[in-house]
Formats: sequence, structure tokens, C-alpha cells
Amino acid sequence: MNRTTMSLIGAVAALAAVTGAASVFGTPDDDGKSGPAAAERLPVQRSSLLCPVPSDSELAETVYTSFTPAGSAGAQGSDRAELLPAENHSADRAEGDEGEKAGKGKKAKKPKGEAKPVAPLKKTGQPVVASASNSDAPALIGSADGAFAPGWTVQQTTVISAGPNRGVLGVSCSAADTDFWFPGVSTAEGRQDYVQLTNPDDNAAVVDLELHDKEGRVTAPTGEGITVPPGSSVSVLLSTLTAKPTTNITVHAVARAGRVGASVQASDDKLGGDWLPAAGEPAGSAVLPGIPADATSVRLVAMATGDRDADLRLQLAGRTGKLTPAGHETLHLKRGMTAAVDLADVTKGEAGSLLLSPSDEGRPAPFVAALRVTRGEGASQEMAFIPATSAIERHASVADNRAKGTSLSLVAPEKTAKVKVVSSAGSKGGEPTEKTYTVKAGTTLEVQPSPPTEGKGAYALSVERVSGGPVYAARMLELPEGGIPMFTVQTLPDDRGSVVVPGTRQDLSLLTS
Repeated sequence: MNRTTMSLIGAVAALAAVTGAASVFGTPDDDGKSGPAAAERLPVQRSSLLCPVPSDSELAETVYTSFTPAGSAGAQGSDRAELLPAENHSADRAEGDEGEKAGKGKKAKKPKGEAKPVAPLKKTGQPVVASASNSDAPALIGSADGAFAPGWTVQQTTVISAGPNRGVLGVSCSAADTDFWFPGVSTAEGRQDYVQLTNPDDNAAVVDLELHDKEGRVTAPTGEGITVPPGSSVSVLLSTLTAKPTTNITVHAVARAGRVGASVQASDDKLGGDWLPAAGEPAGSAVLPGIPADATSVRLVAMATGDRDADLRLQLAGRTGKLTPAGHETLHLKRGMTAAVDLADVTKGEAGSLLLSPSDEGRPAPFVAALRVTRGEGASQEMAFIPATSAIERHASVADNRAKGTSLSLVAPEKTAKVKVVSSAGSKGGEPTEKTYTVKAGTTLEVQPSPPTEGKGAYALSVERVSGGPVYAARMLELPEGGIPMFTVQTLPDDRGSVVVPGTRQDLSLLTS
């Protein structure tokens, strides 16, 4: 019997004792017999998020936008949602003891005095904005309780006006986990990709970084056993893990002890920089929403993660329906090997979403995938990443939207769906606006959301699936500067703001032998 099973039995026994033998197994029917309990969907009571180190550039200007959708219950005095600084460690540039592995680097100085919370929320339905302009801004460890927990989201947006990292680096802060896939990283010349690992817990985490290129697993012994101290963040430069420069790589980050938050900060000498979030869990099909209408190049990077190859069919869901990219009808992924396909300007002037499905529906094989999207020409190019994401089952939100430069892409791969889009009050006031859209089956609908009425400051977007089939979404934020079309794209997976709780009933027989 494993520990999880024993814990569950203990929890049920404790519940029975506290409630006077309450049973979670059923409720009496009208005839007095035991029947199935009615499950109830309730809002979560606690959420946690981790934001990576923004940048070490002296030109970096970072904005944090925190938001929880308006709910039926008002916030109580003990409810909170706030972010606190983590300690930073630089694994690749550390001056630690001789023989240290990457990840056991020089410890950063603790901030003097008690750390002040970043962007603490005062009420639901209205975002709070905080900023940082110093190059040593730390990673952030956040938690939300009570009324602030359901659907809590934080957007970290960094603008760097010049240098190799120049561009808009946007990322939705994410929860801790033990397993992450990053298709689309690179160790090629002119590219600097860092894996950022943040440990929110009181015990050290140990992480292995596995690299896979087009030939399979890359030998990278220094990527194994990376220690992330408690309440700290570690930055690992991927090019230091292997002597072989490679353009297209998939990184698999696995926590063998503890749990971490993980993201990749990628920068290119010619294409600028952005964050590559972890792709959705390996699956037999994938949706990559929100390719911009004016994308000048699109590169797909994917890897079969299971014990057999994956044969995929490629389709683009555009404004009027699905089409197959000419010359790229199918893609064969060898197990454990990374493949890349340049799709050029596949959208042909209209926003779209890439759909990947098994060529043989009866033999799906799990894989992961992400897109590198480029806008602009010549020296005025800028890149962003779109990982495969999960559908919005009920509700999803993204913060830090601006009155200009915000667009939302909605895709319904299988069946027509109806969704409600709500623009929250602005961080400096205003009233929410909402509109309902119908997304036809097999299409991508791009909309420019209406900002809040008389609102000022950043606002949040919430997408609620009202009816119909699965819906996927992505938000593009454009902040052009100096003739460069700087932008970032964030996908909107379901926020998991509620959970199903089984019903209980009184059952005194549990107290008798």
C-alpha cells in the first residue's frame, strides 16, 4: 500500500471522526438505501504562483499585473494575494566552491529588513500593478487565499529597448510542478537560453535537465542533479551544458526531489528575446493558438516523448476554416528526437492556429510541441513563442492588457463554441465590459477586446466557455518601439479555479465492528 493510499484512508477516517461518522460514499435514497452522493463544485481556497527572474539587463523595465476575477464572495480580512521575492542564484556564472555542479552557485544577498509584498490585491475584479527597473529584480513566490484564490493570475511583462535581449518578454507566472517540457530552445551561436528554476518550498529541490536534439538524447552530465535551495531561484545557461551548438532542442526538466517553477528565457542576437513557457502535457494531439496575421516566419519544433514514433497531420485553423499547409501535410516524429519544420508565412495575412493530430486515429503517440513566431523584416525582427496548451474547460484569464495593442485569438478545433469575454476594470478605475462571441467549428476568431468603460491603466481579460465544443485561446500584446514590432503571446489554459467536492452522509455503521 503506497503513502498516497494510506493518506487518503487516514483523511476519510479523520473526516468520519470529526463529523460523527460522516461517509463520503453516498447519500440515502428515498427508500432509505444508500445512493451516490451529489458532488458539488466549489472554488479553490488557495493558489500559488511563481514568477521567474525578469532580466539582468540594465535597460529592463518590468511590470507585474496581479488579478483575480470577481466572485460571488467578498474578500475577508484574512484573505490575501501577494508575491514575495525569492533569493537568486546564478548557476552558470557562480563563484562557488571548486567542483560545484551547476545550480549550486553563489548565494545572493538577502534583502535588508522584511521584504514587502509585490502587487498585493485589495479586491477581486480589479488588477493591481507594480513595477521594477533594477537589473537584479528577483524571482517572486506568490500565494493567494480565500476569495483571491480562484482564478488568480499574474502577468510579468518586461520591455528591453536595446541589446541582445531587446523586445517584449512576457510570461504568465505559473504553479510549481515536477515535470516540464520545452521544445524550441537552442544552444546555437547568437542564442542565449536560460532555464529559470524557482523553489517555493522549505526543502531543497533537485532537478535534472535532459536535452534532446534531432539525433536523440544529448550528453549533458552537468545538467543532472541541479540543486535549487529553499525559497530560491537558479538560472542555468543551456549552452554551458553541452559543447555542441544546436539550433533546435527539446529540454525536459524533471524534479527528482521537491518541486519547482520552470520557464526558459530565450534571446537571439537578431530576433530579440521572449519567454518560452512549458508546453502542455505530452498528448496524441495538440493545439497551438494565436499565430499573428502578419507573422513573417513560423517554426514548429516537436518531439515524440513516448516509446514509439508519432505520425502527425498538420492543419491551420484560419478565419474561415481548416487548411493544410502546402508541402507540410504530415510530420514524422522519431521517439526521443527533436524535429523542426519551417512553415514560413503560413497564416497568409490572417490570424490562425496550428492543429496537430495523429495521422492514424487508432494509434496516437504522445508528443510535445511549440512554435517560434517572428514578425518584422531584416534588422527590425522580433520573436515570440507559442507552446501547445490545454482547452478552456470553464474559465481562463490573462492580465496586463492595454487599451492599444491587445488582441485575443479564440479557436474551436472540433465543434462550434460560444464564449463570453470580459474586460475587467482598469488598474486605475473604470467599469468592466463584456461581449459574447460564437467561434465556428474549425476556425480561429481574432478579436480586439473593448477596454473597460472610462477605465485607465492595465486591465485583465477573462474568457468563459458558455457552450459548445472545446475552446483554446491566446492573447497577443504589441508594444512597438523604434520601428521594431515588439510583441509577446500568452496562451490561456483553464485556470482550475474550482474543484468538484464529493458529497457526504451520516453513516453510524462506520463506528461499529
